[in-house]
Amino acid sequence: MTASCGTRTTPPRCHESPFSSWSFAGILLVALVLQLPASSDACDDPPRFQTMKLTNASQDPYSPGDKVEYECRPGYKRLMPALATTAVCQPDNTWTPLQEACTRKSCPQLGDPINGQVNGTFLFGSKAHYACNEGFYLLGSETLYCELSGNGVSWDDVPPTCEVILCKPPAEIPNGKYTNSHKDTFQYNEVVTYSCNPSGGPDEYSLVGESQLICSGHVSWSSEPPECKVVKCPYPALKNGNIISGFGRKYYYKAKVLFECLQGFSLKGSNTIVCGADSTWEPEMPECIKVPTPPSTKPPTPPSTKPPTPPSTKPSTSSHPVPTLSSTISPISTDSGVKPTAAAPPATLPTTTQSPGSPGSPGPGAIAGIVIGSLVVVLLVGGFVYAVLKRKKKGTYVTGESPREVKFISL
Repeated sequence: MTASCGTRTTPPRCHESPFSSWSFAGILLVALVLQLPASSDACDDPPRFQTMKLTNASQDPYSPGDKVEYECRPGYKRLMPALATTAVCQPDNTWTPLQEACTRKSCPQLGDPINGQVNGTFLFGSKAHYACNEGFYLLGSETLYCELSGNGVSWDDVPPTCEVILCKPPAEIPNGKYTNSHKDTFQYNEVVTYSCNPSGGPDEYSLVGESQLICSGHVSWSSEPPECKVVKCPYPALKNGNIISGFGRKYYYKAKVLFECLQGFSLKGSNTIVCGADSTWEPEMPECIKVPTPPSTKPPTPPSTKPPTPPSTKPSTSSHPVPTLSSTISPISTDSGVKPTAAAPPATLPTTTQSPGSPGSPGPGAIAGIVIGSLVVVLLVGGFVYAVLKRKKKGTYVTGESPREVKFISL
């Protein structure tokens, strides 16, 4: 065998360039540096003020020692005494402190108008309000504004004036008229009154609306004029009900009627209605609804088992007259030894005894009156007998005569 020796070649190998890796690291480092706060020797922008502005244009940057100058804005003026208007950038990168050195300009002074007044301030940017007294109206702008005018300030309009309020004649209406219709103008608060003319028919005109108008503003009245027309509502007949107020044969504008329902019915709706401008009742007519009778919850009453009361058996309680002395006394002479004898006492009348408290029995007062009357009769009889016995004349009574005649015979 023959061995041959030859050269062996290897494929070329690519080596990575170090520049590409270092460039990536550099970019990352720069980004990190940019994120860090930058330190400089410059001041920030100069401060801003409401009443002042920089005299020159702003520059960038401001180094320590740089100065800026301020001036008043339009519509403003320097305060007195004057304040500093220059600021300096200091080594510590701050500005020297400043304060507002200007104030607002004033517009010309405004006076109150005749029959009016003005309110507000007169400084730049403010406004003034005008108003008139009662009975006058404002002619001109109600509000004035203090604005820039060239290098100064002034009001944007001329001041208004206050004029007396006058009204033109109000409108005329068909079938009606108003008072003072001959006048061309009417003063403030002057009143006109409208009325309707006769209709000439079976139904009169009704005035619908305000009857009086007032001159309340410049060429303006308090309300629209009324109208005259026939307004007639139908007769308000309510079934199962009655009218209790507002009776009439015809019902015109604003006629009012009051209702009530019959017993056993309930009113549904309003009990009062009014005749409206369109000849209908307002609100609509009510109704009387039948009230259902609830079932009785009372138990029935059982028939009475009490026996009838027997008729009374008590004797009559009619009163009787008090007995009087009707017998004649026959006196005799005391010298003859015969005692005088009185006639027999009157017969006692039967009386009916009633139990106290029974129906028809006399009360305590009646019993006391009967007792007292009896005592009086006894006393009278006794007095009479005693008087006869004491007589000095001696004689014998002759009986057989009339009880009222007495004769004495001398012995």
